[in-house]
Amino acid sequence: MDIRRIDDTISVAPQLSVDDIAEAAKLGFRTLVANRPDGEEAGQPAMADIEAAARENGMEWVYLPVESGNILNNDVDRFDAMIREVEKPVLAFCRSGTRCTVLWALSSARSKPAQDIVSKARNAGYDIGGLAPRMAEQAQKKS
Repeated sequence: MDIRRIDDTISVAPQLSVDDIAEAAKLGFRTLVANRPDGEEAGQPAMADIEAAARENGMEWVYLPVESGNILNNDVDRFDAMIREVEKPVLAFCRSGTRCTVLWALSSARSKPAQDIVSKARNAGYDIGGLAPRMAEQAQKKS
């Protein structure tokens, strides 16, 4: 399991297996967020199985699927509302962790400086510098 901490409230990871969920709960994560559509790729674990494991391990489950390479403003709105309401810390996953990081970055741009967001993402291993125009757009939507 390759968990990458962005800040105290959220970490991201590539695709998790059902067996990873108990370990994530032991690490203290309170909410598990899936940003990957069910059945996106052959051999991917079923979201229902991951949801069951999350609930069995006392974690809140949020299924917020987003199409890779096509993150819409509506997706950012839903992520922003979710991240403010769920119990922290959050572990979000998708195929590589990038989608989760982009959703976090765009929603965070509504309340945090872009430079801080880019730095935190870079420290977690994600280069989101190309999101600057979209982050500036999101900054106009203060949350």
